[in-house]
Parts: sequence; structure tokens; C-alpha cells
Amino acid sequence: MEDQVIIELKDVVIYQQQTLILSNVNITIRKGEFVYLIGKTGSGKSSLLKVLYGDLPLASGQGFVAGHDLRALTWRKLPYLRRNLGIVFQDFQLLTDRSIEDNLSFVLYATGWKSSSKMKSRIAEVLDMVGLKTKGFKMPHELSGGEQQRVVIARALLNHPELILADEPTGNLDPDTSDEILRLLMEISRESNTAVLIASHDFMTIQKIPSRTLKCENGRVLDTSVYETA
Repeated sequence: MEDQVIIELKDVVIYQQQTLILSNVNITIRKGEFVYLIGKTGSGKSSLLKVLYGDLPLASGQGFVAGHDLRALTWRKLPYLRRNLGIVFQDFQLLTDRSIEDNLSFVLYATGWKSSSKMKSRIAEVLDMVGLKTKGFKMPHELSGGEQQRVVIARALLNHPELILADEPTGNLDPDTSDEILRLLMEISRESNTAVLIASHDFMTIQKIPSRTLKCENGRVLDTSVYETA
């Protein structure tokens, strides 16, 4: 069904300043899909994600994300797009001087939540979803790298996103913790029916947890394989 499409790109061209990064990009991702975007460093993965969350303009072609027309994005419209998205970065970007709960409440305040009781309830829900139910009072430096990345995923879930974009979410983690994070994201995708797109150059890890895979290579994005998920 058309209303199930979360990402649709048609004949998209992406530039970074004057440099052509990707051309003839055609992608459709539907609600609840779990998809990898793989490729070597510099192949265009991060640039594609930046287009999807409005950090890079669409040079040409058509692009829709969570019902928003990327060609029509303005700085006024950008917050409405991003409220439908959860973004997970490699480097956590947690506020180091605030507890985990305060990190999450900061995001809720910034996105227009007013009720303290509703905020408290939602924070408890997302921490439970990522297995950190009892860790909300801790400071970021008191958590392991894997736990900090779970907090980042909890933060991405706060506003019930239709799509989670994860840019190298396991890049700073050891192999076992990387597996845990990918399995957590896959579980969230299934249970919440949320589309998840993960950019990664970690071929070894994603082969252990296979799913549909897009590949950035030679300035194109190829739909290389569709696996049955484990």
C-alpha cells in the first residue's frame, strides 16, 4: 500500500558542495523494514542519510520521507520532518553534564512536550525498551559504550518515529556489543513496526544479522540482496 512507504527516492542526485556523490538513486523502504546501507568509507552513505534528514539539499530527482517532500523542505518545515525521525550517530552526542533521564527530558522539552508526568512516563518506556530501566539516574560517563549507544537509541525512540536512521551505530563498539546493538534495533523494528536504515561499513557484523542490503558503490546505490532475517 502506498501509505506504507516511508522512504521513496526517484532519480535522486546528491552533491556535497560541488562534488557529485551519488546519482540515479532509486530507493523504496516501507514501514517496518530493516535495511542496511553498506559501502566503503567515502562511498556516499552518510551523504544519503543527510539528504533523508534534511541536512543536505536534494540536487535533483524526487524524494519523500515519512510523507515529507524533500524538494519542498525549508528551515521552517525541517523540524516537522525530524519529529518523524529518530537519528542514531556513532559518537553518541549525549550531554555529559546531565543524567540519562535529563538527557531524554531535554529532547522532549525541545520537541514541544509540556506535561511532566507524560514525559516521565515516556522516558521510563524507552529506557525499558532498550534494557536500561534502572539506569536513568546515572551520568553518561558511568555507562559503558554499549549502554551509551542504547541511551542514544532510547532518545531516538522518544517521539514514536516512523523511521530510525543510524549512521555507523556500532563504529565505536566491540564486536559482541555491536551484535547486541544491531539485534536491539532489529527487535525495535519488528515490535514497533518502525522502518530502520543502518549505514555501516562493518560487513562482518551485518552478515551475522542479515537483512535487506543496499550498497553504495561507484556513485550508485544498488539493492544487492534480500535475506530472510534471522
